[in-house]
Amino acid sequence: MPTFHPLALPGVIEVRTDRYGDDRGFFSEVYRKSLWQEQGVDADFVQDNHSLSRAKGTMRGLHFQTPPMAQAKLVRVTRGRVFDVAVDIRKGSPTYGKWVGLELDAERGNQLYIPAGFAHGFLTMEPDTEFLYKVSANYSPENDRSVRYDDPAIGIVWPVEVNPECLSAKDKNAPLLEDTDTGFVFDGASA
Repeated sequence: MPTFHPLALPGVIEVRTDRYGDDRGFFSEVYRKSLWQEQGVDADFVQDNHSLSRAKGTMRGLHFQTPPMAQAKLVRVTRGRVFDVAVDIRKGSPTYGKWVGLELDAERGNQLYIPAGFAHGFLTMEPDTEFLYKVSANYSPENDRSVRYDDPAIGIVWPVEVNPECLSAKDKNAPLLEDTDTGFVFDGASA
């Protein structure tokens, strides 16, 4: 049975799942909608994505989609390790521009739930890292946005050096948060 551990930003939750192993390997239940709803998370996941990052120090993020195609995400690593980050981008939120980070790795199998209204990114800590995630809205190029991973106003402390050769053009040219219309406004709810 998974356990839910809220992090410092409202609505961002680490999920730890039990693994049942034997000499063949292991089994783990990573998502059951009814259980998540009992925990107050009612995201309707509609798409799964899978990425491979060959080099240690590969940065992917900080990404989000604007409303009405905003995405909640449930992310995990299936091979390797990442430092995973969520940033509150809801204008007017008491935690606007704040971040929370967590190491996710295939060995532990922990996951991170990131609600809509948060930018998301990760940095690989090992070569050949595979990342799998569910999203609550289909990919929409018209709504796809990013914020600089090294925005000094956010101040994320990345645990390994970002490999500049492993940055996409989108991430190299991402604007600062203060220059981004995120489309999200804090409504007084936690997430």
